[in-house]
Amino acid sequence: MERPAWAPQGIDISVPSVSRMYDFYLGGSHNFEVDREAARKAMEFMPGLPKLMQANRAFMRRAVRYALSEGVTQFLDIGSGIPTFGNVHEVAQATDPEARVAYVDHDPVAVAHSRAVLEGNDRTVIAAADLRNPQDIVKNPVISGLLDLSRPVALLLVAVLHFVEDSDNPHAAVAELSQALAPGSIVVITHASYEGIPTIREEAGGTVGVYRDIRSPLVMRSRDEVARFFEGYEMVDPGLVLMPEWRPDTAHVAEHEDPFTFSGLAGVGRKA
Repeated sequence: MERPAWAPQGIDISVPSVSRMYDFYLGGSHNFEVDREAARKAMEFMPGLPKLMQANRAFMRRAVRYALSEGVTQFLDIGSGIPTFGNVHEVAQATDPEARVAYVDHDPVAVAHSRAVLEGNDRTVIAAADLRNPQDIVKNPVISGLLDLSRPVALLLVAVLHFVEDSDNPHAAVAELSQALAPGSIVVITHASYEGIPTIREEAGGTVGVYRDIRSPLVMRSRDEVARFFEGYEMVDPGLVLMPEWRPDTAHVAEHEDPFTFSGLAGVGRKA
């Protein structure tokens, strides 16, 4: 397999990557045939996956604009993936050029590509760290060099928690990150769930199986389990809802949305 110039050395390009599959769903160009193959296999069970990922990104953009409207101009995006069009720093800095964005990912491909994309932007950084080790994030000099954690921060956990298994205690990791945030901070979460999926559970389970096979288990959690991530925060209206229902840009959401876009939960919380 030929290695493209943008692929970092030392990366095994014969193994599918969740962040490159996500890039493929969004129409990006930073993915390999092995990623496309796994993504297409997942789409056999849930053909609306690209629409679902687009809905996820659209929610993220609305949440970023909400944070800015509340005076929060610092963003910590964990599990940020490969930067594609309309990423957090583009949305935030289009509204407020002074906004600061720290991206965090443990995928070397995502980190290397982010570095290339962000070159020359002194208000945006990328750090290699893992959500499962919150202290590595909080104490990371790259992050603390850009963000002032004594002031409010918007913590983005968008489409990442469902890749953390219960044995790695994601609720404790989120609680530890939250403790490091100043009052007035915001948490933004999306999470895969069987709730709202317009297909039978067994069919959706086929997609879950594809991710398990590439050793990136996709953990579907219930509404109550996802709600627990917001402990210590006051939910922002309309609460924990299906993604297109969170402060949509247009009225009558259901008429315009592909049914698969309702396959995931989203919410925003504010730290008192």
